[in-house]
Amino acid sequence: MGLFMPAVAFAQFARIEVIHNCADAAAATVDVYANGGSLIPDFAFRTTTGWINAPAGIPLTIQIAPGNSTSAAQAFATIPNVTFMANMKYVIIATGIQSTTGYNPAPAFTLEVFPMGQEDAALGTNTDVLVYHGSTDAPIVDVFETGVVDATIIQDLAYGDFAGYLPLPTDDYVIEVRDETGTVTVKSYDAPLATLGLSGEAVVVVASGFLDPSQNSNGAAFGLFASTGAAGPLLPLPESKARVEIIHNCADLAASTVDVYLNGSIAIPDFAFRTTTGFIDLPAGVELNIGIAPGNSQSAADVIANFPVTLESGETYTVVATGIVSPTGYNPAPTFGLQIHAMSREAALVSSNTDVLVFHGSTDAPMVDVVEIGVGAGQIINDLSYNEFNPYLELGTADYVLEIQDQAGNGVVSYSAPLATLSLDGAAVTVVASGFLVPGQNSGGPGFGLFASTGSAGPLLPLPIYTVSVNEADAQLNMNVYPNPSVDVLNVVMNSEGGADAYFELIDVTGRSMNGTTVPAEANGQIRAQIDATALPVGIYTLRATTGSTVVNRTVAVQR
Repeated sequence: MGLFMPAVAFAQFARIEVIHNCADAAAATVDVYANGGSLIPDFAFRTTTGWINAPAGIPLTIQIAPGNSTSAAQAFATIPNVTFMANMKYVIIATGIQSTTGYNPAPAFTLEVFPMGQEDAALGTNTDVLVYHGSTDAPIVDVFETGVVDATIIQDLAYGDFAGYLPLPTDDYVIEVRDETGTVTVKSYDAPLATLGLSGEAVVVVASGFLDPSQNSNGAAFGLFASTGAAGPLLPLPESKARVEIIHNCADLAASTVDVYLNGSIAIPDFAFRTTTGFIDLPAGVELNIGIAPGNSQSAADVIANFPVTLESGETYTVVATGIVSPTGYNPAPTFGLQIHAMSREAALVSSNTDVLVFHGSTDAPMVDVVEIGVGAGQIINDLSYNEFNPYLELGTADYVLEIQDQAGNGVVSYSAPLATLSLDGAAVTVVASGFLVPGQNSGGPGFGLFASTGSAGPLLPLPIYTVSVNEADAQLNMNVYPNPSVDVLNVVMNSEGGADAYFELIDVTGRSMNGTTVPAEANGQIRAQIDATALPVGIYTLRATTGSTVVNRTVAVQR
């Protein structure tokens, strides 16, 4: 930037780095003069001169003027009698507020000087980090490192203070800025020293901007910014993030659409039942207050449930909303809540697999097992209860049939899981058990089903109820049931055993026989029946047909 370049007139020099960290909008760009001569024209906020030479041994009057000034006479700040010592290194930071109004608090504009600067780390395997507190409205803070050392590395750092160089082994760190009690995290940042290749380097990190821009002329927001010693813009340290998928699986009709607030601000408006956000970034390392309000809420004041959550930087989570909001009309009625699974996946660990995370989210369904009956994989889930996640199933990508069984080993219902047909090679999916086995005892809410998320935002994918193929039906008296699901009537066509009549009954998920009827065989040995389902509640049933000594079961659904 042309500051203090070597000249014949000066026999001795110091090395300095000047960083513009004055967040006052009136000083967004400044001109810097020394002894009346132009030194740094158009010096922008959050930029640095990098390491440069400065004349040593003579007093300098430093003057700061608005950008595009014509002379030092226009300076709004003057710092007299600045003298650098030969062969010393200085870090100089412009900070404070120039304006007379619009900022709270408004400490005066000044230059803060650290006289023992470094251009390199003392050890080649370290990164030496100088930290400066330059946020005018931020309190005294501690800095806690959570990723590597898990300890406080800076304590009681106030505005305008430098913390001496930290000799850190070059690694990727996670930095939490905490209040002076050390218990409340204000912000969390990633400091990827290894990823940035900063081994052997010395860097300067400045706290910059405003915690509350609304009280400071809507100026630049708070952040941590680093200089690696090269001229140009400072490098923003990224705020720590976690990857999160939120699935709305609360089947209570009162929560069919909800608004989700994050620390008091709307984050997900009109979030519908059986939809997902897909994987999104959320702040990590700080406490988040997740508030759930009815759809079309006016503000966070309408929130009916709050959940404090702190996410880990770099972690991936699956969050499922489940339970019951209403005080009556549901049996059972477990409390509404958010169930959180850490170490979730956005892709399968092996590209030829599909990794499947299963969540039991049906409030009136019992503990279940899941048996794969399509390719013969056998039992793949054992004793999964409501509100539990089953660890990831790492399945070779194929088309599966999943039979839900009760604890006695009775098949409740089977679903097709066409992973190959859906081209889910290399994908990670979440399957949730959703809705009610007995809607009639749950305000006529949505019926039971399995629904899948592939990690993209939008409606969950319903897994279809498995129906026996024609070839399999031939082996079981060629029984065919249609339509399935049904609204009012189930049609059954099958062969009898030796011309015997057939007895049909529909059995609900609790084992109760809902109705029964006997249908005689026709002269050709075929049986045709119509099973009336108009009076049945929406739900899953077993259609059991008995002819002679043979019993055939089919899973059927009634939907409206």
